[in-house]
Amino acid sequence: MRPVIGITACNRQVGSEIGQAVINRYAIAAMAYGDVAALLIPALPDLMDASEVVGRLDAVMLTGSPSNIEAHRYGDDEGYGPFDPARDATALSVIARMIEAGKPVFGVCRGFQEINVALGGTLRRDVSAPGAPLAHHAEDGADLAAMFAHSHEVALAPGGILARALGTEAMTVNSVHYQGIGRLAEGLSVEATAPDGLVEAYSARPGGAPLLAVQWHPEWQPETNPQSQAFFRLLGQAARGEL
Repeated sequence: MRPVIGITACNRQVGSEIGQAVINRYAIAAMAYGDVAALLIPALPDLMDASEVVGRLDAVMLTGSPSNIEAHRYGDDEGYGPFDPARDATALSVIARMIEAGKPVFGVCRGFQEINVALGGTLRRDVSAPGAPLAHHAEDGADLAAMFAHSHEVALAPGGILARALGTEAMTVNSVHYQGIGRLAEGLSVEATAPDGLVEAYSARPGGAPLLAVQWHPEWQPETNPQSQAFFRLLGQAARGEL
């Protein structure tokens, strides 16, 4: 049987109600290119503890989201919404429990930021502010296609997981984020940096299992991007204990 990964959900408005939501492209990309089965992890921390589910998973992937992590989670104040406190609580707990269990943790965009915060790092909220050396998000009002068409190059760390898997030391990535890494958590190794020096990917092996996260969105149209497919192959390999 194929390994089973957990995919984190968000609380999203669905008509007049709140629903647990994962955009299909995350699940499809992970399952198709990672060759894994998947279960969704609801962001309902009052009804379920992460320790109840991690034992049933071979790996976890923390997804992107329109919401931001509440600033108090990384020792700051204010911040820019929308927020999803239940997603914060669930994700941070899942990360901690997976690491304790020695199981792989992968992250995309918000998930990338969540892992850094869970391990003691901080975020900054000015990466696309007016006058910033590099805009990490398309202009306000851009439609979905234009948002994901916004891109820049990243430099991959020589000898890193991504550089070895992709066979290159530079690549172009989409860029759809207003926040980014402030202080990188202790123990994380930089895998990719943007031209302005912002950390765009990192890796580690806490508890012995691989951890890999990227700020960009490899789940966006991976059928046209072999480098994105390679990210999800790494997820599948990690879930199989092959990475």
